[in-house]
Amino acid sequence: MKTNAQGERLVRCPQCGGDSVFAPSNKWRPFCSERCRQIDLGAWASESFRVPATPPQDPDEFAPDGEPLH
Repeated sequence: MKTNAQGERLVRCPQCGGDSVFAPSNKWRPFCSERCRQIDLGAWASESFRVPATPPQDPDEFAPDGEPLH
């Protein structure tokens, strides 16, 4: 585990890949800065992060409320 001079744990910033302090002293954790946090938030807001899914083949397979018919 990497630590800084103060003994705080260092992790990889999910946005830029640089070192980020993972401690209460870093108000943007796990990001290294507010800029990296804002870039990530913008990607979520613009729906850049998506989970691929395929629509059901038969629309009658599901009730109007989205629950499966069984």
